[in-house]
Amino acid sequence: MNGFERRKERKKQHILEASMQLFSEMGIQKVSIADIAKKAQVSQVTIYNYFESKHNLIHEVFIYYVNQASDHFEKIVNSDDPFPEKVKQIIFNKKEVSTNIHPEFYQYLMKEYTEEENYIEQVYAEKALPYFIKLFQIGKKEGYVNPDLSDHAILFYIQMLKDYMGRDEVQQKVLPLAEDIANIFFYGIMGNKAAKKETSVE
Repeated sequence: MNGFERRKERKKQHILEASMQLFSEMGIQKVSIADIAKKAQVSQVTIYNYFESKHNLIHEVFIYYVNQASDHFEKIVNSDDPFPEKVKQIIFNKKEVSTNIHPEFYQYLMKEYTEEENYIEQVYAEKALPYFIKLFQIGKKEGYVNPDLSDHAILFYIQMLKDYMGRDEVQQKVLPLAEDIANIFFYGIMGNKAAKKETSVE
């Protein structure tokens, strides 16, 4: 990649980042191309040259958002932190998302999520599932996850949760509960304190 291509790619990323921030703060409808151009410090013509339309830009932001989330999850799993710390970071990330993302933008993400053969499904199959398995293998190795639990059972549980969250009637209720759902997923309804107590007794 030569200098011109690098500058072009950086400019495109600035537009995507600015768009994602504005969509997260204000939703999609209220954000204009002019707003995005101002925040990204580029002209509106530049945005149209790169993305052609707001509709295309929104879709590219969706892909950018999914990639960012995937990279963040991968970084947590591959870090040197112990299993409990990894879990805390994942749950904190869920809380941060539920606090900082605009409901309208979230609804768009969930709508894309339910489309057949969508990008999230691709990332889910190729990256998320393998890293979930790796995460729980780390948990087993460090003594925090029941070693008798099969990877198949864990994947089945994740799939059930994913399928249920993809329902239209559920999507609007998920965002405020993101942190609680993550807590239940990792700690169960007894909670982290109960799990620690049980481990100490053994």
